[in-house]
Amino acid sequence: MIVITPADAASPDHLPEAERGNGQWTDGSPWTRVEDQVDREKSGARWMTPQEREQAVTDAVLASFEQTKDDRLRELLESLTRHLHGFASEVRLTQDEWETAIGFLTRVGHITDDRRQEFILLSDVLGLSMLTVGINAPVSSAATESTVFGPFFVEGAPEVPLGGDIAGGAKGTPCWVSGTVSSTDGTPIAGGRIEAWEADEDGLYDVQYEGNRTAGRGWLRSGPSGEYRFWSVRPSAYCIPDDGPVGELLAAAGRGAMRPAHLHLKVDAPGHRTLITHLFAAGDPNLDRDAVFGVKDSLIVEFVEHRPGTAPDGRILDSSWASVTFDIVLEPAA
Repeated sequence: MIVITPADAASPDHLPEAERGNGQWTDGSPWTRVEDQVDREKSGARWMTPQEREQAVTDAVLASFEQTKDDRLRELLESLTRHLHGFASEVRLTQDEWETAIGFLTRVGHITDDRRQEFILLSDVLGLSMLTVGINAPVSSAATESTVFGPFFVEGAPEVPLGGDIAGGAKGTPCWVSGTVSSTDGTPIAGGRIEAWEADEDGLYDVQYEGNRTAGRGWLRSGPSGEYRFWSVRPSAYCIPDDGPVGELLAAAGRGAMRPAHLHLKVDAPGHRTLITHLFAAGDPNLDRDAVFGVKDSLIVEFVEHRPGTAPDGRILDSSWASVTFDIVLEPAA
């Protein structure tokens, strides 16, 4: 219900035509002529200013959430409403702009499927993903830093044994990835679940190819002493998908769409917080202009190049290969 305030403001006949035509009285009635409003003014109603009219809409929406039983949901909805309405008022959003935004979000939804997540990509390029990562970052400085999840994670990746190969035919230089998984107090974590996924040497993930191929992704368990090791391919820099609405947004803003070479890791272990992180290749020219703002200095590692020969697991390679070592530290769950 809109509160009726004392009759102390000018009547609409004293306002510019543009304001009169779009206004209303504080009891919700539209303007006609002052002569028709005698009873309304006697009741205490006055002409509502544009600012009051906008605030009345916001207040009405906020009031509609008062009966929400879940306290956290009510907090989220109320804050979202205040900020969303505040944004529209601040930029004086036009009807055409509103329609363009609705059309944009509709197209984001239409292009999203089980192999492409355009909404996550949108969140990534707006920095919302990294802001959320920062808000929920590990408290301990000893824990491995987290970064964006990205739009290319797929459930159901194949399991490989310790020392196995997740490449699955992905094109690229063979790469030996190894390290340990431990807790922040240094205790090794055996049986931790390490899931990895990456783009091939052409900068494409398996889900970007036709068909249902699975390549460049898989998961394994850490060994008895927390050790992990697996084969993949050396990651490559790539352009995020720019053939959809998010790509159009970046182009309109004059922004680049490149990501530096990286390997995704998702690590889970009982009693510890799940870690979502990347291993970024040192020396990549895109490290300082990541399209999704995901680079952190502690996650930049050296991918060492090797000549043909014997790999750490005894495998004989007749072409060059790479290796990277990275120790993962998980923070205990609260």
